[in-house]
Amino acid sequence: MSAVTAETLVGQIVNDHPEAINVLLSIGMHCLGCPASQMESLADAAAVHGFNPDDVVKAVNDAIEAKAQG
Repeated sequence: MSAVTAETLVGQIVNDHPEAINVLLSIGMHCLGCPASQMESLADAAAVHGFNPDDVVKAVNDAIEAKAQG
């Protein structure tokens, strides 16, 4: 099961999986600490930045898995 889904809130990802922050920053999500991002789903944030939400979810989960594996 994936740690993050398209419905996961950006704020939750940042808090629970800091290893995903670089992925989000690398695609232009530079406002990770802003109040709006705390209540925005990953799908909504991806759409606002012009990215396919499925691609962003996969990239975030890949980063989480890489950290878990060592």
